[in-house]
Order: sequence, then structure tokens, then C-alpha cells
Amino acid sequence: MTSAPSEGAITLHRNDLPDNVTFSGSVAVDTETMGLNPHRDRLCLVQLSAGDGTAHLVQIIPTSLGGKGYDCPNLKRVLADPSITKIMHFARFDVAILQHALGITVSPVVCTKIAARLVRTFTDRHGLAALCRDMLGVELSKQQQTSDWGALELKPEQLAYAASDVLYLHALWDKMSTLLEREGRRELAQACYDFLPARARLDLLGYEDPDIFSHRA
Repeated sequence: MTSAPSEGAITLHRNDLPDNVTFSGSVAVDTETMGLNPHRDRLCLVQLSAGDGTAHLVQIIPTSLGGKGYDCPNLKRVLADPSITKIMHFARFDVAILQHALGITVSPVVCTKIAARLVRTFTDRHGLAALCRDMLGVELSKQQQTSDWGALELKPEQLAYAASDVLYLHALWDKMSTLLEREGRRELAQACYDFLPARARLDLLGYEDPDIFSHRA
């Protein structure tokens, strides 16, 4: 097994991406929040990687703690750029929290979890850690998953965990893309990805339950 990256592959930015950090083509994206309710729980951290072994972590610091809140124009520009494909795992949540918090439309997006559900129908193991283990031989630690991401000073263990969620997404997407082609489901997957910004808006409006696509009365 390959272990998760060392701290040397991590750069922490407070409030926004610096002007000299740019992306083109594609960028792996993940988020850390105070919880799973976008209306209640604030966005704390946005992780990005160009697939080059470096993770850029943008800490969103509220104005009440001396930060700039969601005033992060460089980050917003990258996430909303239609020429940059955002690679995510469980994009439904990340797109929703980013659109709600930052007031942007996050597109285009691809999602390794959707891809896994479409092509790995022989298993119900579609979490990022399981996919990295099975498909890349990489062991990810999930020990910090439920830690306090709202802290002003994040621990090294938190930064390493957050970075690991984006450092392998390019490699994982390459594997998933090949499987989607092999199984003849790339067009179906793309239709799902194209719908993600709208699905996120539906979730934000409360249409998770009842699901408007359900036959249930």
C-alpha cells in the first residue's frame, strides 16, 4: 500500500487563493464544513489540487474571527471557470455547499462516486478510501473526518487528511473514466454530471425529501 502524502505536499492559504496559484484543464476539489447541512453549517476549508502532488488548502475564516468570510474572488473564479473541470468525490454535497456559501455556479464537474456507482456494481464500497485502496493501492486515513474544521488553527493531522482527499482524485478519475468507456456508460455519467448544479439547487431548496423524481405521493 502507498501511504498518504506527507505534509510537504500541502500549502495552506488563509481567506483566498493567492494570485500566483492558477489552474487549467482540471482541478480536484473537496470541502470541509462544520456539518452536513448547508443552511446551518459553514464552509471551513476548500481543498484543490492540479494532480501534481501538491494540495492547496484555502481556509475560509469568518469576519467574526478576523477573516474575510466568503470574500475570496480568486477561489470563486477557479470554481466557476467553465474551462476548468472540477473533479470531486460525492460532488452533490460539495457543489451544494460551494454554491450556497460562495454564490457561484460550480460547473463543469465530474464525480468519482457517481462513476463508481455506475461501473462498480459488483460492490457497495464506493467511499473514497475504499476506491483509493482498491483501485490505486493507496491507504487513506479517515481519522480526522469528524474533527473541528471551524478551529482558527488547524492541526497538522487535519491538513494531511484534507489534502489526501484531493491528491489522488486525478488518478482515480483516470481509472474511472476508463471503466466508464469500457462499460459504455460515459454518456450516462456525463448527463449525471451536467445535472449536478441543478441537483444541488434542488437540495438547497429542500427537495431531498420529498424527492421530486419519486413516484411516491
